[in-house]
Amino acid sequence: MTKLAVLGGGNLGRALALGWVGAGRLTPSDICITRRQSEKLSDLQEAGYVTGADNLDAVRASDLIIVSVQPQQLDALLQEIADELNPSRHRLISVVTGVSMAQVRATLASRAPSTGNEVPLVRAMPNTAVLIGESMTCLAGAEGSEEALGQAQELFDLVGRTLVIQEDMMAQATALCACGVAFFLRTVRAASQGGIEIGFHPEDALLLAGQTARGAASLSLKEDTHPEGEIDRVTTPRGCTIAGLNEMEHQGLSSAMIKGLILSAKAAQELYED
Repeated sequence: MTKLAVLGGGNLGRALALGWVGAGRLTPSDICITRRQSEKLSDLQEAGYVTGADNLDAVRASDLIIVSVQPQQLDALLQEIADELNPSRHRLISVVTGVSMAQVRATLASRAPSTGNEVPLVRAMPNTAVLIGESMTCLAGAEGSEEALGQAQELFDLVGRTLVIQEDMMAQATALCACGVAFFLRTVRAASQGGIEIGFHPEDALLLAGQTARGAASLSLKEDTHPEGEIDRVTTPRGCTIAGLNEMEHQGLSSAMIKGLILSAKAAQELYED
């Protein structure tokens, strides 16, 4: 694995760096992490990561560049590094929400035309579960970037599962996979609150809810079964499970989740324009 730079050491950038090292394929010294307030990376520096505020130094020292800043910060960053990118050496992976590869290329090309049009480019949408090796990451590659796409898939396979999709589905992937972490955690919190109401201590209720959610997801993934098939296994005529499920559906559980996903996908498409 070649040396890589994470430009943008916020929540996701930090999680990526920690996740890749935790997977055992990279050491802290293999990763350069930048942030404007570099003092906020002091703990990573103490752990052996290369940290700082100079994006150009990070690009010069690395072959694989992960762009992990807020959409509103992206144009300035790309303008800053465009002249240092070498299409024969560098591969660029953007994990920036709501920004297409065409928009990335156009911004790079406004400063360095050959670089913007030629540097291998991949768009990725992981989630913060990269930290524990359980992310669901969607990937898309620009035309002519097939090798870089393969390298990106290998990299993100270290921290979870990957799926190559068409780029025009990235906003939807953002809603389901990235925003989805918060949605599913909210259901865990709700279940734990219900557990308290029916008599469990808070810490016990959270453990029971979280582990049950983990088991439910694992059943669907590892057994390769549809959720409804697993639901049928635990519902019996006039039983307590179907009584609870029907009440949740009467209160709009599925409808609320679907509407939230649709709204998040729409918002993801509009972040860069804002």
